[in-house]
Amino acid sequence: MARKSRTPRWLEAARKRDAGAVAAGRSDWLARALGRAGVMPRAEAEAAIRAGRVEVDGRVVTEPFAPVGPEQMVRVDGQGHTLTSVTRVLMFHKPAGPVVHGTDPEGVGTVFERLRAVLPESLRGYEWLAVGRLDRDTTGLLLFTNDERFVRHGTAPETHLPKRYVARVEGQPGESALQRLRDGVELEDGLTRPSRAESRAPEVVELTLTEGRHHQVKRMLAAVGHPVLTLHREAVGAVVLDVPEGGWRELRAAEVSEALGFGAQGESDEAPSDEGGGTAPMA
Repeated sequence: MARKSRTPRWLEAARKRDAGAVAAGRSDWLARALGRAGVMPRAEAEAAIRAGRVEVDGRVVTEPFAPVGPEQMVRVDGQGHTLTSVTRVLMFHKPAGPVVHGTDPEGVGTVFERLRAVLPESLRGYEWLAVGRLDRDTTGLLLFTNDERFVRHGTAPETHLPKRYVARVEGQPGESALQRLRDGVELEDGLTRPSRAESRAPEVVELTLTEGRHHQVKRMLAAVGHPVLTLHREAVGAVVLDVPEGGWRELRAAEVSEALGFGAQGESDEAPSDEGGGTAPMA
């Protein structure tokens, strides 16, 4: 039987030694820093580092977890790069079908593949992280970012960032069903937080949540007797989806800080670039 490889003790010690500096924002892991700064996605960065193609302050580094600070000179294949990073957030209109996972064994594809296919070359070097998930058959607003802190902000239960959904359901929910949704529904994992529930049409419900449990919208509507037929997310915070299906755009700094309530301490105030609306249909 093949012997299981173990992380070298020196590497474990180095990671523990530098973890405090990374957590404090004084440095970052080299592979992650390259992805955050838009040099190359993390998987490509790890391969390049291990292949000896990356130098830090004139010295070849072959460990992807080596700490690096924004003031250090990094070269990839001899080309210099600055690792200062600005929090960037993209709006993407997810179609039905692709999954919010790194791989899709069913062969339909992932949202990461769909997004990267329509981004300009200047944005393809970033490691884009999905902020939360939407089911395969759910459409609508999905946010992507290069900053793990924004992922935590957008998904942490204590943030209570509202997310607005529109569901077409079986039957015609009456006022009593809507009131149950507003008050909170008892699910197998506990009582849901109060929500905003309105009827848009006889079989269409608008539901705004401030928490994000697994399949929560579908479970809540099923619990009040109106299973979901189709589901669409049209807003997160005060950001409303405004690009066509398969389209994207980068959020402005004010949208990130005010409409989504994210304060990027220690980040540059540089505004995101105006790189076009990117509303071409997905492949």
